[in-house]
Amino acid sequence: MQETKPHRQRERARFVVPSRSDSLLRNFTELVGGPLGRHSSPGKISPGPFTVERVLIILTVLAALLAVLAKDYCRANGWETPSQFYATCYSDFPELFKNRGLGDGAFPFFTQGSLFEYPVLMGIIAGLTALLVPGKGVGNERILGYFDVNATLIVAAWIVTVLLTARINRRRPWDAAMVALAPGIILAGFINWDMWAVVLLALGMYFFSREKLVWAGIFIGLGTATKLYPLLILGAVLVLALRTGRLRAFFITAGATVASWLAVNLPFAAIDPAGWRYFFEFTQNRPAGYSSPWFAFNLAADRLHWTQLNAATINSLALYLFVIACALIGILALTAPRRPRLAQLAFLIVAAFILTNKVYSPQFVIWLIPLLALARPRWRDFLIWQAAEGLHWAAIWMYLGQATSGGAPQHNIDMSAYVLAVVLHMVATAYLMARVVMDIWDPSQDPVRASGEDDPHGGPFAGAKDWLRIDLARPSASALPWRSKAPRREEAASDG
Repeated sequence: MQETKPHRQRERARFVVPSRSDSLLRNFTELVGGPLGRHSSPGKISPGPFTVERVLIILTVLAALLAVLAKDYCRANGWETPSQFYATCYSDFPELFKNRGLGDGAFPFFTQGSLFEYPVLMGIIAGLTALLVPGKGVGNERILGYFDVNATLIVAAWIVTVLLTARINRRRPWDAAMVALAPGIILAGFINWDMWAVVLLALGMYFFSREKLVWAGIFIGLGTATKLYPLLILGAVLVLALRTGRLRAFFITAGATVASWLAVNLPFAAIDPAGWRYFFEFTQNRPAGYSSPWFAFNLAADRLHWTQLNAATINSLALYLFVIACALIGILALTAPRRPRLAQLAFLIVAAFILTNKVYSPQFVIWLIPLLALARPRWRDFLIWQAAEGLHWAAIWMYLGQATSGGAPQHNIDMSAYVLAVVLHMVATAYLMARVVMDIWDPSQDPVRASGEDDPHGGPFAGAKDWLRIDLARPSASALPWRSKAPRREEAASDG
């Protein structure tokens, strides 16, 4: 007879309830009866059909519908300049479909002579989605079809990103609602293919949190082959490896990242060297992009009759400032009283890159949203930041509308108002960075660690003891590798 074993119910983790832990949400819940009761036990009691993840999917779909409605004018009337700017429905998809040969059958990195100013995987995505649009040519119907195909796939990537954010921190899945309902994604998610890089980095961070380092590196490498910014997370992994002494975690993750990136890039570098190099040459030679601090400075300098910065100077200054910012983040990571969390350092590095880079496209805001949901899940700060980004999002389209139409200033946004919107976006981002730094230096302020967790995203670093930590106030109290070996020798001698 077949032996039967008693069924054991899988133990569920107790969730952190936002209406209890977040003061802003707690006040909002007064409209629906107040925060969840103290004796309820979400995560341990079956919720029925409305699980956290299913609710998050519903919220993301609703937000995606709003994102489509935001583009409704252009979907109905076409993407024409300057109306697409005044209607705030601009997207790169129609422009690239018309002007990069995608609508005429050109496939980036495969069609000789076609130049595409994006990394390899983004070019492949652009080419494959063009093949999914029936018909030929660049008529309005095909342009709309190309936009819709890409928007649909981006919504799918958005949903996966939300679910991954919820699963990375099992006890705080509701933090992923920031990603599901983010105004920044609603407004800017359909501008370009950046969401593909976001979901690939989310996959990398998910596997890293589960200590599957090879898979983590593979997806970080694929994300870097789509957009360069996912590579920056390796900086956070490096300093945490130094702090804990678990250098193997860094070398495995970095090695898999490099191997994954090379596997994607080397074949195309061999097939079409000029087309493959074009992205790097374009990035190096392009002037300051819209909404970057350098572009805002040049606008102000032109009005004040100052000397403007050229591309070479901006490249140098942007690199130096970013390196200095990374050095300061590294010093913070090695001197903080308690080891920082991986998401905190990743957020700081990517935010520093955004603030110093010579380009800030409106869709870059979606890079930071999942990282902030993991680094500092506080709705008040999140909404303040998103409001500032929303003002910047409107300002750049109004500015471009005036610049492309040549309209009179009294009927358009003035340059000074646009520059102030750029400054507001930078101040809001810097404010978030300051809050994260405060959480690192004083872990009692960290909303994640306040619930009793160490680092749910840290993978091999979670719960690790310090191997290298510098105490600036008391150097003698520093944790140094050569000091940690001395007691072991003494113990061995006493045992002998």
